Amino acid sequence: MENRQCQEAWSQIDSARAYTLALVEDLTPEEWFTMPAGLETHVAWQIGHLAMAEYGLALFRRRGRRDEDRALLPGSFRKEFAKGSQPSQVSREYRPEELLEVLAGVHRQVERELAECRDADLQDEVDMPYAGQPTKLGALWFCAHHEMLHAGQIGLLRRALGKSPLR
Repeated sequence: MENRQCQEAWSQIDSARAYTLALVEDLTPEEWFTMPAGLETHVAWQIGHLAMAEYGLALFRRRGRRDEDRALLPGSFRKEFAKGSQPSQVSREYRPEELLEVLAGVHRQVERELAECRDADLQDEVDMPYAGQPTKLGALWFCAHHEMLHAGQIGLLRRALGKSPLR
């Protein structure tokens, strides 16, 4: 089976995730929920939102919803971190470790499914958001772009929290 495009998309998604994880590695649990003056977000919301977005762009848009998806993202999680949710409304019931666990679970599922996908499966058209082309492949590319956009926001939060930039 031909899956070069699937693997290239995975490589971009995985690379963006590695950068995001490096940005949060040295943050304390309190810093995850701190909204520095002038910034209306915090790291906890960013990470939860990235889990939702990766699910939506790399799984749901490619193959629809499956029963097992509930184990990846519980309904309450989807509501707290969906597009349009407000960081100020995120409860502290999610500890950073739990958020990272959900993020990792979605990421592992994307890796498994993209390892088995065929490039021909990615040519169906989709609505926005996508990058480059209005196809499922474009949605996968956008997944990596979207993560880097939020990594930039996490980087800004780090600086506002007094952390050094990554080298």
